[in-house]
Amino acid sequence: MQRITIGPPRLPDYEGAKAYALERLTRDLPSFLQYHTLWHTQDEIVPRTEWLSRHEGLSREAAVLVGTAAHFHDIGFVTTCVEHEDASARIVADVLPHFGYRLDQIHTIQRIIYATRLPQSARTLLERIMADADLDVLGRDDYLERNAALRAEKAALGTTYGDQAWYPDQLLFLQRHQYFTQIAATQRGPGKRRNLRQMQAIVADCCPDSLRVQAALPVASTATP
Repeated sequence: MQRITIGPPRLPDYEGAKAYALERLTRDLPSFLQYHTLWHTQDEIVPRTEWLSRHEGLSREAAVLVGTAAHFHDIGFVTTCVEHEDASARIVADVLPHFGYRLDQIHTIQRIIYATRLPQSARTLLERIMADADLDVLGRDDYLERNAALRAEKAALGTTYGDQAWYPDQLLFLQRHQYFTQIAATQRGPGKRRNLRQMQAIVADCCPDSLRVQAALPVASTATP
């Protein structure tokens, strides 16, 4: 009688999926995007997702799923700049079966991508990692530079904000934001508080009336209860 050996489930072709996503982003992203660029995915979000995944001790399969979501989370921009998460989810459903991803894995990846939609909502650890990676910039030293890139991108898309509209809104966003994972809250919390103080100074300079309104609002904790 032939002995049948049952090993661990085969993982999908993660390297192939990554290569597809990066090639598609390189080829098809609109040139006017200044924030949601190839660099944003390849050099900003993916490394942070991988770092958080290692810190949280994810299994190999879990790390592959959240890593795939990181590579595909903004791929919807190749077809539309409106509700791009929906477009990303559709591309994932169309493409990933060709790289050996099961239907349940694809659904998980889609949910991870949707965790980046604002306002963020993350239930599972994988969703929390993705959400924190996507807004890691709020606690980094290059926050103001990246914030300016986002503003320029919105202008290129047809929505222009004056200082009195843009900066108070960014201050409010910083006040209300919370990191979901403890490591992100601990590591990026000090930087986010510095960025909050910088944004308060900018608002005080350009629109002090807005700052008085903001000062009455509670400041969000850097950690999720």
